[in-house]
Parts: sequence; structure tokens; C-alpha cells
Amino acid sequence: MVENRFQRLRLDRARARLAQQAVAYAFDVPVEEIAAPTRRSADVALARQVAMYLAHVAFELSLARVGLAFGRDRTTAAYACHRIEDRRDDIGFDTRLDALEACLRAAPTPVWEDQAGEAA
Repeated sequence: MVENRFQRLRLDRARARLAQQAVAYAFDVPVEEIAAPTRRSADVALARQVAMYLAHVAFELSLARVGLAFGRDRTTAAYACHRIEDRRDDIGFDTRLDALEACLRAAPTPVWEDQAGEAA
């Protein structure tokens, strides 16, 4: 059971990283800034919120799991999702998010190799 939790967290973090990378590219914000543990500029904060939102929506992660994967609290993930939902009234922003969400949904599930070189 502990191993399953560890594997799930590992997968959640990989998915969060994928969302961060997609958003970094789409919003022209360095992925290191999005993943940074401290507060940043408004542009970086928006990119981080979008990445959290996409992890929640595209990968169907609970807000608690999004928070863990991003190293944030569940309430921070919830706030990010609410902020992004509010911004989806903007057609251009909504179209961008739809495209990012479709890309992330189409992404393959990460597979890790164990030390013997076999898929875990």
C-alpha cells in the first residue's frame, strides 16, 4: 500500500512536471520559475496557476494530489483552479487552455525502469 502511494505520488509529480513544461512553452515562462517554491511575478503566478489547473483537469487529479505534486497546499491548488476558471470567459485564453488540455490528455503515461532495466 505504501509502495502504491509512492508510485502514485511519483506519477502525479511527473504529470505536474509535464503540465509545467507545456505551460512554460505556451506562456514563455521558464519552467524553473513555475516550479520555484517562492512567489514570483504576476506572469509566473499565472503560469503556475494554469499548470495546476491543467494537472487537475487534464489528468483528473484531486486538488489534494495537485497540491502535493506541486509542493503546495490543497487550498492553493483550489484557489489556482478558481482563478483560471474565472479567466476562461476570455475566448483567446480559453482557446489556449483547450489546446494545452488536449495535448496533455494525449500525452502517454510515464513509465519508469527499475534498476534491472525492466519496466516498473
